[in-house]
Amino acid sequence: MLSGDVVLAAALIYVALLFAVAFFGDWRAGQGRLGWLSSPVVYTLSISIYCTSWTYYGMVGSATRDGIEFAAVYIGPMLVFVGWWLLLRKLVRIGRVHRITSIADMVSSRYGKSTALAALVTVIAVVASTPYIALQLKAVVASFEVISGAHADGGMFGPRGDSTLALGVAVGMAVFAILFGTRNIDVDERHHGVVAAIALEAMVKLVAMLGVGLLVVFGIADGPGEIFAHMPAQLLRSEQVLGPRWVTVVFLSAAAVVCLPRQFQVTVVEIGNERHLRTASWLFPLYLFLITLFVLPIAIAGLTWLPAGANPDMFMLTLPLWAQRPEVALLAFLGGFSAATSMVIVAAIALSTMVSNHLILPVALRLPRLSLAASGDMRRLLLRSRRISICLILLLGFLYLRLNARFNPIASIGLTSFAGIVQLLPALLGGLFWRQATGRGAAAGLCAGAAVWAYTLLLPSFKGDWLLSAATMADGPFGLHWLRPYALFGLDGLDPLVHSVFWSFTLNVLLFVGVSLLRDPKPLERLQSALFIDVFRDPLGDTSRFVSRSATTSDLNILAQRLMGVDEARQLLEGGAGSDAGANEPIADETLIAELERKLAGSVGAASARAMISQVVTGETISLSALLRIADETERIRAYNLQLENQSRQLAEAAAELRLANERLTQLDRQKDDFLSHVSHEVRTPMTSIRSFAEILLDSGDLERAQVQRFLGIIHEQSLRMTRLLDGILDLNVLEDGAASWMLTPVDPEVALDNALSLCEGLGSASGVRPRRLARLDGVRVMADVDHLTQVFINLIANAIQHNTSDAPRVLVSSAVREGMYVALIEDNGPGIHPSERERIFSKFSRGWAHTRSATQGAGLGLAISWQIMQRLGGSLKLLPARPGGQAGNCFQVRLACCPPTATPMSTRAPSPLAD
Repeated sequence: MLSGDVVLAAALIYVALLFAVAFFGDWRAGQGRLGWLSSPVVYTLSISIYCTSWTYYGMVGSATRDGIEFAAVYIGPMLVFVGWWLLLRKLVRIGRVHRITSIADMVSSRYGKSTALAALVTVIAVVASTPYIALQLKAVVASFEVISGAHADGGMFGPRGDSTLALGVAVGMAVFAILFGTRNIDVDERHHGVVAAIALEAMVKLVAMLGVGLLVVFGIADGPGEIFAHMPAQLLRSEQVLGPRWVTVVFLSAAAVVCLPRQFQVTVVEIGNERHLRTASWLFPLYLFLITLFVLPIAIAGLTWLPAGANPDMFMLTLPLWAQRPEVALLAFLGGFSAATSMVIVAAIALSTMVSNHLILPVALRLPRLSLAASGDMRRLLLRSRRISICLILLLGFLYLRLNARFNPIASIGLTSFAGIVQLLPALLGGLFWRQATGRGAAAGLCAGAAVWAYTLLLPSFKGDWLLSAATMADGPFGLHWLRPYALFGLDGLDPLVHSVFWSFTLNVLLFVGVSLLRDPKPLERLQSALFIDVFRDPLGDTSRFVSRSATTSDLNILAQRLMGVDEARQLLEGGAGSDAGANEPIADETLIAELERKLAGSVGAASARAMISQVVTGETISLSALLRIADETERIRAYNLQLENQSRQLAEAAAELRLANERLTQLDRQKDDFLSHVSHEVRTPMTSIRSFAEILLDSGDLERAQVQRFLGIIHEQSLRMTRLLDGILDLNVLEDGAASWMLTPVDPEVALDNALSLCEGLGSASGVRPRRLARLDGVRVMADVDHLTQVFINLIANAIQHNTSDAPRVLVSSAVREGMYVALIEDNGPGIHPSERERIFSKFSRGWAHTRSATQGAGLGLAISWQIMQRLGGSLKLLPARPGGQAGNCFQVRLACCPPTATPMSTRAPSPLAD
């Protein structure tokens, strides 16, 4: 343990350092010397206020209780920032163009600059953030008690000392937020000092987290191996991943990194350059990875070496103390203190801006004593209201701590806050991407979602001590079981968090969409939807071309001076008069009014700025034709995009067809070349023989008669060979061109097969091969020309005989009827078709047996002619796949459809001259 005085002194020194950094940052910004203050690294470190004491203490406790569920809290933000181009870029652009001051300002500005909607969002944000602020106070108090040994027997929040400490921490945070967060009211004058202090705190908590982790892994344990050897089995519950609660936590964390007021403040309002998002898109996920790197080792070490019953939320402190390393424990305390204070300070600044702009100022504008005609200082009112709001917000956190925080662990409190703030998501996303969304729909969804969240999660967290009694929680109000907070509408058995998020978010979305569809958006809502959704097409956000209104420059001057000061107001209004009102009082044009409204919006929000401007302008109208032009232009762009997509798709299809046609032409050209090459080769070979032997006969007059007869026989044989070649080419061309028609009649295919076997019998005897015929079919009829069908069978059987070089040659002929088809198979056990020739065996001049030792080599037209014949007969000729096991031989299949014996004869022609 460390002395309480030492811990308190260290905390005060650290706070003084934060004050100095914040003061130095504001001083540099005032001198115009931003430098590192406007760097993307500082911006990214400021976003790390997402990592609060929940991350610092609660994640270790969560890992101890619920295993790797803690990782889901960081997966969501990582996904959002990695995909920054989809959402964050648009949020930042809208924030800069429209001078957005808060998430309430963003939502209300989108939906017609509604003050009521802004107030509703503010109330929900304050209520949802209160548990989160209480969580930070709880963490600071608990960590101080642990490190100083000041825990009392009466419980964490029983003794007066604990309450005093929590209140003192809240007061200190309020002072810091007031000093450095309420110096100005203009959004353009960013809180550079606060951001610099937050960046420092981000580094301190990261170093502290890594320091404790390294101590645990290499100081207490002997490396990662020993740590994970002690890991309990339940710590890695794989069934949790992608389970309902896991998915819910990922969704909540992704929404919270956008919707939490403090996150919106640092991500959207405080950003100095949109390009900083590019750096944050990878640096912030890296920061999250590093700060959670040792969560599991610390949890394992606490469960292994600390006494049973030790508070897992405080393992970050108790492990260094147990290891007798007080300096590491003090560093860990300062890291947790940083995590808590940075969150509370920024949350208080963001919420106080929302409260002053959307709750206090609208009420003040309706009070007669604060009318524009009376004297007073609106700027002073805003600053005072923000300072008072900071105190009230922290007081709410303190009261929640007293009432509730003692019941729940840190992680549970954080998830309760997440579930409340996620109710802003439908209105926010719908406003950015859906033109039909209306303020009525947003308000209906927000009210329903917030009410269900409060009923099913927030109030039950008090364990029956406030508003909801234990009996109501158990049996439902008035004994209505279907209204029980943890089993609403009879949905029982779900995790309370999943149950609450399901019902609250579902009702929120349904009412938002349903109510928005009931009525068309108001004119101003249409205008704002166009400016928000199309923000990248209209980067200036200028509304002067759509809105028509007038006001005297004197009224505008009074209004501007009350918020902007005399000099800035005079500079803005110079040259802004557009016409004379008739009493030597110049009238401001719409451009000047819009610019002043935009300036005011940067201080008080769009809704309050519009309310203030509305008190001095007259005759405000929104051009319906201009809105219609916006809609028409948007529709034209959408239609044009669709047209471009269709044309691109058609061009792609046409290009694909052209590629196929080109490939086909290339193939045909290659086949033509092959054809000519084969024909010339086949013709040249016999012609060479004929010419050679003819020259011998002409030149040699003393040849013996036997030699003359032999030479004449060779010439005759080669002449017959060339004749067969030319006849085959002519027959194939006739088949391909379909020049002649055939009369197809019902014939018995077995007769054609018998004829073919008879004609090949002599060839088989000469080759030593006797084809074997299996059982003959009876009564089969097919539509065919018997002569051409016989020619096909002869070609197949002759090939099987001639090219069979097996030591025990065998040819098997069989036929059958299968599913209404006549099927004939001609099989052999020869060397088979070469694998490289199997795909093109039915092409012209293809010689699948060229690799064999067969003495007979044809012209390579027989199978091509047979294939064409079968196409004309309406059947098919196929070379069946190679036999399994590498067995040699071929199997050709002939298929023809069976027909009745009385079928009507028909004529046929070739289906296509380009058939293969």
